Amino acid sequence: MNLQQIASIAAHIAEEASAVPMRHFRQSGLGIETKDDADSSPVTIADRATEEAIRDALATEFPGHGIFGEEFGVAGSLDGPAWIIDPIDGTRFFLTGYPGFGMLIGHLQAGVPQVGIVRMPALNETYVGIRGGGATLNGATIAVRPTTRLAEARVYINEAERTYDHDPALFAKLCKIGHTRRMSYDCYPHALVAAGQIDAVTDIGLEPYDFLPIAPLIEAAGGVMTDWDGRALTLGSDGRVVTAATPELHAALLDVLHG
Repeated sequence: MNLQQIASIAAHIAEEASAVPMRHFRQSGLGIETKDDADSSPVTIADRATEEAIRDALATEFPGHGIFGEEFGVAGSLDGPAWIIDPIDGTRFFLTGYPGFGMLIGHLQAGVPQVGIVRMPALNETYVGIRGGGATLNGATIAVRPTTRLAEARVYINEAERTYDHDPALFAKLCKIGHTRRMSYDCYPHALVAAGQIDAVTDIGLEPYDFLPIAPLIEAAGGVMTDWDGRALTLGSDGRVVTAATPELHAALLDVLHG
Protein backbone atom coordinates (compact mmCIF):
# COMPACT_ATOMS: atom_id res chain seq x y z
CA MET A 1 0.00 0.00 0.00
CA ASN A 2 1.51 3.36 -1.03
CA LEU A 3 1.39 6.57 1.00
CA GLN A 4 -1.44 8.01 -1.11
CA GLN A 5 -3.62 5.02 -0.29
CA ILE A 6 -2.63 5.13 3.38
CA ALA A 7 -3.47 8.83 3.54
CA SER A 8 -6.85 8.32 1.88
CA ILE A 9 -7.85 5.64 4.38
CA ALA A 10 -6.59 7.68 7.35
CA ALA A 11 -8.50 10.78 6.20
CA HIS A 12 -11.67 8.71 5.92
CA ILE A 13 -11.11 7.32 9.42
CA ALA A 14 -10.68 10.86 10.78
CA GLU A 15 -13.85 12.07 9.07
CA GLU A 16 -15.87 9.11 10.33
CA ALA A 17 -14.48 9.47 13.86
CA SER A 18 -15.43 13.15 13.91
CA ALA A 19 -18.97 12.10 14.72
CA VAL A 20 -17.82 11.03 18.19
CA PRO A 21 -16.68 14.42 19.56
CA MET A 22 -19.46 16.21 17.73
CA ARG A 23 -22.05 14.17 19.65
CA HIS A 24 -20.62 15.69 22.84
CA PHE A 25 -19.68 19.19 21.62
CA ARG A 26 -21.52 21.95 23.51
CA GLN A 27 -23.38 19.33 25.50
CA SER A 28 -23.46 18.74 29.25
CA GLY A 29 -22.17 15.61 30.95
CA LEU A 30 -18.67 15.60 29.48
CA GLY A 31 -17.26 13.73 32.48
CA ILE A 32 -14.34 16.13 32.82
CA GLU A 33 -11.34 14.79 34.73
CA THR A 34 -7.93 16.27 35.44
CA LYS A 35 -4.77 14.53 34.31
CA ASP A 36 -1.83 14.10 36.67
CA ASP A 37 0.52 16.26 34.59
CA ALA A 38 2.27 19.60 34.99
CA ASP A 39 -0.64 21.52 33.45
CA SER A 40 -3.48 19.62 35.16
CA SER A 41 -4.78 19.00 31.65
CA PRO A 42 -8.48 18.23 31.31
CA VAL A 43 -9.72 15.04 29.68
CA THR A 44 -13.31 14.18 28.80
CA ILE A 45 -15.30 11.11 27.86
CA ALA A 46 -15.20 12.47 24.31
CA ASP A 47 -11.37 12.36 24.23
CA ARG A 48 -11.34 8.70 25.23
CA ALA A 49 -14.25 7.62 23.05
CA THR A 50 -12.76 9.37 20.03
CA GLU A 51 -9.38 7.71 20.47
CA GLU A 52 -11.04 4.32 20.88
CA ALA A 53 -12.92 4.82 17.61
CA ILE A 54 -9.74 5.80 15.77
CA ARG A 55 -7.73 2.95 17.26
CA ASP A 56 -10.37 0.40 16.34
CA ALA A 57 -10.54 1.65 12.75
CA LEU A 58 -6.75 1.72 12.36
CA ALA A 59 -6.40 -1.79 13.80
CA THR A 60 -8.95 -3.02 11.26
CA GLU A 61 -7.39 -1.29 8.26
CA PHE A 62 -3.75 -1.71 9.24
CA PRO A 63 -3.35 -4.86 11.33
CA GLY A 64 0.07 -5.18 12.91
CA HIS A 65 0.83 -1.46 12.88
CA GLY A 66 1.84 0.11 16.18
CA ILE A 67 -0.37 2.80 17.70
CA PHE A 68 0.57 5.63 20.07
CA GLY A 69 -2.33 7.73 21.35
CA GLU A 70 -2.55 10.48 23.93
CA GLU A 71 -5.18 8.77 26.05
CA PHE A 72 -4.21 5.09 25.90
CA GLY A 73 -0.47 5.11 25.23
CA VAL A 74 1.43 2.66 23.04
CA ALA A 75 0.17 -0.61 21.61
CA GLY A 76 2.59 -2.67 19.55
CA SER A 77 5.92 -1.43 18.22
CA LEU A 78 6.75 2.06 16.97
CA ASP A 79 9.91 0.83 15.22
CA GLY A 80 8.12 -0.10 11.98
CA PRO A 81 4.86 1.19 10.49
CA ALA A 82 2.91 2.96 13.21
CA TRP A 83 0.27 5.58 13.96
CA ILE A 84 0.24 8.49 16.36
CA ILE A 85 -3.04 10.03 17.52
CA ASP A 86 -4.33 13.06 19.38
CA PRO A 87 -8.10 12.46 19.44
CA ILE A 88 -9.04 15.98 20.54
CA ASP A 89 -6.19 18.44 20.18
CA GLY A 90 -7.49 21.38 22.15
CA THR A 91 -9.65 19.84 24.87
CA ARG A 92 -9.96 23.24 26.58
CA PHE A 93 -11.35 24.65 23.32
CA PHE A 94 -13.71 21.69 23.10
CA LEU A 95 -15.08 21.87 26.63
CA THR A 96 -15.62 25.64 26.40
CA GLY A 97 -17.62 25.33 23.17
CA TYR A 98 -15.01 26.87 20.87
CA PRO A 99 -14.78 25.17 17.44
CA GLY A 100 -10.98 25.42 17.16
CA PHE A 101 -10.28 21.92 18.46
CA GLY A 102 -8.78 19.38 16.07
CA MET A 103 -8.05 15.69 15.58
CA LEU A 104 -4.54 14.57 14.65
CA ILE A 105 -3.53 11.30 13.00
CA GLY A 106 -0.01 10.67 11.77
CA HIS A 107 1.55 7.70 10.01
CA LEU A 108 5.16 6.92 10.93
CA GLN A 109 7.75 4.67 9.38
CA ALA A 110 10.56 3.86 11.82
CA GLY A 111 9.55 6.96 13.79
CA VAL A 112 9.65 9.30 10.77
CA PRO A 113 6.32 10.97 9.94
CA GLN A 114 5.14 10.17 6.41
CA VAL A 115 1.45 11.14 6.40
CA GLY A 116 -0.31 13.77 8.47
CA ILE A 117 -4.04 14.34 8.94
CA VAL A 118 -5.45 17.40 10.67
CA ARG A 119 -9.20 17.11 10.97
CA MET A 120 -11.29 19.99 12.34
CA PRO A 121 -14.59 18.30 13.26
CA ALA A 122 -16.64 21.42 14.06
CA LEU A 123 -15.39 23.21 10.93
CA ASN A 124 -15.68 20.18 8.62
CA GLU A 125 -12.14 20.64 7.35
CA THR A 126 -9.71 17.82 6.56
CA TYR A 127 -6.06 18.67 5.92
CA VAL A 128 -3.92 15.89 4.44
CA GLY A 129 -0.17 15.98 3.90
CA ILE A 130 1.89 13.24 2.26
CA ARG A 131 5.68 13.24 2.32
CA GLY A 132 6.65 13.89 -1.28
CA GLY A 133 3.01 13.91 -2.36
CA GLY A 134 1.56 17.36 -1.72
CA ALA A 135 -1.07 18.74 0.65
CA THR A 136 -4.82 19.19 0.39
CA LEU A 137 -7.75 20.76 2.24
CA ASN A 138 -11.00 18.89 1.65
CA GLY A 139 -9.42 17.45 -1.50
CA ALA A 140 -8.21 20.75 -2.98
CA THR A 141 -4.48 21.40 -3.29
CA ILE A 142 -3.03 23.88 -0.80
CA ALA A 143 0.35 25.55 -0.43
CA VAL A 144 2.10 27.96 1.91
CA ARG A 145 2.44 31.68 1.27
CA PRO A 146 5.74 32.82 -0.30
CA THR A 147 6.58 35.21 2.56
CA THR A 148 10.31 35.48 3.23
CA ARG A 149 10.60 38.67 5.32
CA LEU A 150 9.67 38.45 8.99
CA ALA A 151 8.48 42.06 8.96
CA GLU A 152 5.76 41.09 6.48
CA ALA A 153 4.72 37.86 8.19
CA ARG A 154 1.45 36.85 9.79
CA VAL A 155 2.61 35.16 12.99
CA TYR A 156 0.77 33.14 15.62
CA ILE A 157 2.30 32.64 19.06
CA ASN A 158 0.91 29.43 20.48
CA GLU A 159 0.92 28.74 24.22
CA ALA A 160 1.61 32.33 25.23
CA GLU A 161 1.57 31.58 28.97
CA ARG A 162 4.06 28.76 28.59
CA THR A 163 6.27 30.91 26.38
CA TYR A 164 6.24 33.69 28.94
CA ASP A 165 7.01 31.30 31.79
CA HIS A 166 9.85 29.80 29.76
CA ASP A 167 11.46 33.14 28.92
CA PRO A 168 9.70 36.49 29.55
CA ALA A 169 12.24 38.41 27.47
CA LEU A 170 11.74 36.09 24.51
CA PHE A 171 7.97 36.41 24.81
CA ALA A 172 8.32 40.20 24.72
CA LYS A 173 10.36 39.94 21.53
CA LEU A 174 7.86 37.60 19.90
CA CYS A 175 5.09 40.08 20.65
CA LYS A 176 6.84 42.62 18.42
CA ILE A 177 7.74 40.53 15.35
CA GLY A 178 5.91 40.28 12.08
CA HIS A 179 3.25 42.40 10.44
CA THR A 180 0.35 40.75 12.29
CA ARG A 181 0.45 38.72 15.50
CA ARG A 182 -2.16 36.61 17.25
CA MET A 183 -2.09 34.41 20.35
CA SER A 184 -3.57 30.96 20.03
CA TYR A 185 -3.25 27.26 20.88
CA ASP A 186 -3.13 23.78 19.41
CA CYS A 187 -3.06 22.52 15.84
CA TYR A 188 -5.21 24.92 13.84
CA PRO A 189 -2.66 27.74 13.43
CA HIS A 190 -0.19 25.23 11.99
CA ALA A 191 -2.83 24.01 9.52
CA LEU A 192 -3.44 27.63 8.53
CA VAL A 193 0.23 27.91 7.56
CA ALA A 194 -0.19 24.91 5.25
CA ALA A 195 -3.32 26.49 3.78
CA GLY A 196 -1.56 29.77 2.98
CA GLN A 197 -3.56 31.85 5.44
CA ILE A 198 -0.76 32.74 7.85
CA ASP A 199 3.03 32.48 7.71
CA ALA A 200 4.44 31.17 10.97
CA VAL A 201 3.73 29.64 14.37
CA THR A 202 5.88 29.30 17.46
CA ASP A 203 4.86 26.63 19.93
CA ILE A 204 6.10 25.14 23.18
CA GLY A 205 5.29 22.40 25.67
CA LEU A 206 4.05 19.90 23.10
CA GLU A 207 4.07 16.11 23.05
CA PRO A 208 4.89 13.95 20.00
CA TYR A 209 1.20 13.38 19.25
CA ASP A 210 0.79 17.17 19.09
CA PHE A 211 3.40 17.80 16.40
CA LEU A 212 4.37 14.64 14.49
CA PRO A 213 1.00 14.38 12.68
CA ILE A 214 1.34 18.03 11.60
CA ALA A 215 4.90 17.89 10.25
CA PRO A 216 4.09 16.01 6.99
CA LEU A 217 1.27 18.46 6.27
CA ILE A 218 3.51 21.50 6.63
CA GLU A 219 6.32 19.99 4.57
CA ALA A 220 3.95 18.72 1.87
CA ALA A 221 2.51 22.23 1.53
CA GLY A 222 6.03 23.62 1.01
CA GLY A 223 6.75 24.87 4.53
CA VAL A 224 9.26 24.07 7.25
CA MET A 225 8.55 22.64 10.70
CA THR A 226 11.34 21.87 13.17
CA ASP A 227 12.28 22.21 16.81
CA TRP A 228 13.67 25.51 18.05
CA ASP A 229 17.19 24.38 17.17
CA GLY A 230 16.25 23.71 13.55
CA ARG A 231 16.32 19.93 13.93
CA ALA A 232 13.82 17.52 12.40
CA LEU A 233 10.99 16.55 14.73
CA THR A 234 11.09 13.07 16.23
CA LEU A 235 9.46 11.07 19.01
CA GLY A 236 12.25 12.41 21.25
CA SER A 237 11.91 16.12 20.43
CA ASP A 238 11.57 18.46 23.41
CA GLY A 239 8.19 19.96 22.45
CA ARG A 240 9.42 23.38 21.32
CA VAL A 241 8.29 23.77 17.71
CA VAL A 242 8.48 26.40 15.01
CA THR A 243 6.51 26.31 11.74
CA ALA A 244 7.25 28.67 8.85
CA ALA A 245 6.08 29.10 5.29
CA THR A 246 9.57 29.44 3.79
CA PRO A 247 13.16 28.55 4.70
CA GLU A 248 14.04 32.25 4.89
CA LEU A 249 11.26 32.96 7.35
CA HIS A 250 12.16 29.86 9.35
CA ALA A 251 15.78 31.04 9.64
CA ALA A 252 14.63 34.48 10.79
CA LEU A 253 12.43 32.96 13.47
CA LEU A 254 15.26 30.74 14.72
CA ASP A 255 17.36 33.88 15.09
CA VAL A 256 14.64 35.44 17.24
CA LEU A 257 14.21 32.32 19.34
CA HIS A 258 17.94 32.19 20.03
CA GLY A 259 18.41 35.91 20.57
